Amino acid sequence: MIIQERMAVYLNSLDRGNGSFLDGLEQEALADGVPLIRQSMQSFLKTLLAIHRPKRILEVGTAVGFSAILMAQNTDADCEITTIEKYEKRIPQARKNFAASGMEGRITLIEGDALEVMKELSGTYDMIFMDAAKGQYIHFLPEALRLLRTGGVLVSDNVLQDGDIIESHYAVERRNRTIYKRMREYLYVLKHTEGLLTSILPVGDGAAVTVKQAEEIRFESRGKETYETPGIIDTGEQP
Repeated sequence: MIIQERMAVYLNSLDRGNGSFLDGLEQEALADGVPLIRQSMQSFLKTLLAIHRPKRILEVGTAVGFSAILMAQNTDADCEITTIEKYEKRIPQARKNFAASGMEGRITLIEGDALEVMKELSGTYDMIFMDAAKGQYIHFLPEALRLLRTGGVLVSDNVLQDGDIIESHYAVERRNRTIYKRMREYLYVLKHTEGLLTSILPVGDGAAVTVKQAEEIRFESRGKETYETPGIIDTGEQP
């Protein structure tokens, strides 16, 4: 819990929900243990969509389709959404939910590994919603920036890892340390890269909202790994 539980409960109590279909889908998914964007993140995302009014959205991580449907319902009728999912069990569920919601004509689901799929995509997107494997965000970033138009918005969910992000490396469970290290690197890159403007918000499990302000991005990294893609220059390890 990033903010006080009592505060979260109060703020969530003010929410009007997302309509009978999505509210029902949310309850069903939570009962089945399917991770969804949290209630405060849903509210924030709807507000951001109303402000930004994107026409092309790329979502990395479909799950059962809840967030894609939410975005479709809160954008103009000519907004097109492409979403990527590799977990075979969830793909037919998502397709079924798209059809039942009446949004299947506006949502394109691509099956496969997100990084490989993104490399094959062309054109630009007004907004990219990152909600897949958290340890892969740093690897997805170069392709996300290549696909995001100048002035576009990248929204990255679950970046505070229930508060683990501020803990010592040794205080984090061993099985979570790789994700922890990569997420800290990801947030550093978002905040220290020239041409990117990022605000990290304690919404849900943490959201990073990044505006791409330049066509060519100099990718500043503290780590030993390198990330190369056209238009993105990795400057390597920083002092």
